[in-house]
Amino acid sequence: MTGTPSEPAQAAASGDATAQKAFRTPIGTHDLAPPESDRWVALMGAFIGLADRAGFGYLQTPIFEDIGVFARIGEGTDVVGKEMYEFFDRSDRHLALRPECTASVCRAFAQHRPTTPWKIWYQGPFFRYEAPQAGRYRQFHQIGAETLGTDDADADVEIIALAADFFAALGLAQVPLVLNSMGDADTRAAYGEALSVYLQRRVGDVDSEDRDKIERHPLRILDSKREATAAVAAEAPQITDFLSPTTAAHFERVREGLDALGVSHEVDPKLVRGLDYYTRTTFEFRAASLDAAQDTICGGGRYNGLVEALGGPPTPGIGFALGIERLLLACDAEGVFEVPTQRAEVWVVDIAGGAAARDLTHDLRSVGIRADRAFDDRSMRAQMRAADRSGAEIALIVGPDEAGAGTVTVRPLRRPDGGSTDEPQRTVARTDLLGTLRTVFDALNAAAGDTDGSHSSGLD
Repeated sequence: MTGTPSEPAQAAASGDATAQKAFRTPIGTHDLAPPESDRWVALMGAFIGLADRAGFGYLQTPIFEDIGVFARIGEGTDVVGKEMYEFFDRSDRHLALRPECTASVCRAFAQHRPTTPWKIWYQGPFFRYEAPQAGRYRQFHQIGAETLGTDDADADVEIIALAADFFAALGLAQVPLVLNSMGDADTRAAYGEALSVYLQRRVGDVDSEDRDKIERHPLRILDSKREATAAVAAEAPQITDFLSPTTAAHFERVREGLDALGVSHEVDPKLVRGLDYYTRTTFEFRAASLDAAQDTICGGGRYNGLVEALGGPPTPGIGFALGIERLLLACDAEGVFEVPTQRAEVWVVDIAGGAAARDLTHDLRSVGIRADRAFDDRSMRAQMRAADRSGAEIALIVGPDEAGAGTVTVRPLRRPDGGSTDEPQRTVARTDLLGTLRTVFDALNAAAGDTDGSHSSGLD
C-alpha cells in the first residue's frame, strides 16, 4: 500500500525529532529502572527464599483470561463491575486483563488437576481501572502464595506465617495482623440477610457514595473508609455471631496456631474482604506507618468453592496477595529495606586499551564476583570516578606498565559497610589475582565486622 507519508513519518524520515510526539507512560503506570529495580529484585529474592523453604513452587499464569474466570470473583464487586480491563480479541473472544490472581490459580488447578496439597507462589503485573494514588496504579504488581487441596486450619496458619516472616525479613515492624472468619456459605447467607435488614433501617445514615452497595454488595459497607458509613458499620451485626460450631472450631485452631508461632493478631469482626469467594479465614496485614486509606499491604483468606465454580472438583484453598508498590511505601515509611547502592564489588580501570578490562571482568564474573568497567577509552580520572560511583570495594588498575608485565594493581576503595579503609594497594601477577582478592576481601570484611563472608562469596 502506498500513499503520502504522514507528518510524523516525514519528520522521522528527516530526523526532525522536534516534530515527533514525546511519548510517556500511560496514566496509572510507571517505569521501573535501576536502582529502584534492584530493590525489587532483592525483595523478590527474599520472598522466593522463604517460599522455597516452605515447599511452595512458582506458578505463572497468563495476564489475560476468559472474562468468565474473573466474573466468578463477584459480579457485584467494583473489581468486576467497574475496574476490569476487558476486550474482545480478533476472534471475538471476550477476555480480560487479570485484576487479581486467585481466580487464575484456581482455573489452573481445575485445568491441570495437580497432586494436592498444591502449594504455589506467583508474582507479576495486574490491572484495575481506578484512580491512581500513592502506592496504587492501574498496572500494579503483586506477590502471592496459595495452598489448594486441604481444609486443615494449620494450612491457614502456614500461609499467614509465611507473610509475617516475609515482612520481618524486610525489617518491617509496624504491620499488625487482623483476622476474622466468614464461616461457610450458610453463615455468609444468613449474615448477609441480617446485615441487609440492618442497613435498610440505617440507609439514611450511610454516606451517599456507599448507599448503592446496600442492595448490590452489602458486605462492602463494612470496610468503607467514609466516616458516616464507618459509624453505621460499627454498630452492625457481627459475622462471628453466625458461625457454625465447625467453622468456629476451625477459626479457633487458626488463632491457636498463630499464637504458637508467635504471630500476634487481633480479631476484627468487620473484616469481610470484598471478593465473593472468601469463606472461613480472612486476614489483612495493615501498615501502621501509612495513611488508613491505603494501609492494607497484604490480604487473603480461604476460598472453598472457587475451584468448583471454575469447572474443577470440590477443592478448598487458602492464600494471600500483597502489593509490591504499597509494600515498599511501608518500607520507606519505616526506613527499612533501602535501595541497594552497590552494583559491583570490583571495578576494572584499564588505561592500556581496554583489552584487560574486557578479559578481567569476564573472568571475575565467571567465578561469581560482580565486576564492571567503563567503556570508550576514558581517562584514568574518569574511570576512577566511575569506580567510586559504583560502590565497588576494590579497583583493579591496568596501565601500560601492568599490561606489559602481566600484572594488576589491586586498590581497596572501601569496606563492605561503605566505610573507608586503610588497606594498602598492591601490584600482583595476573595469575595470583584471585588469591589476592580473597585476602583483600577477607581483610575488608573483618574491618567491617562482616565475619560471615557474605561478600565475594564466589571466591569461596
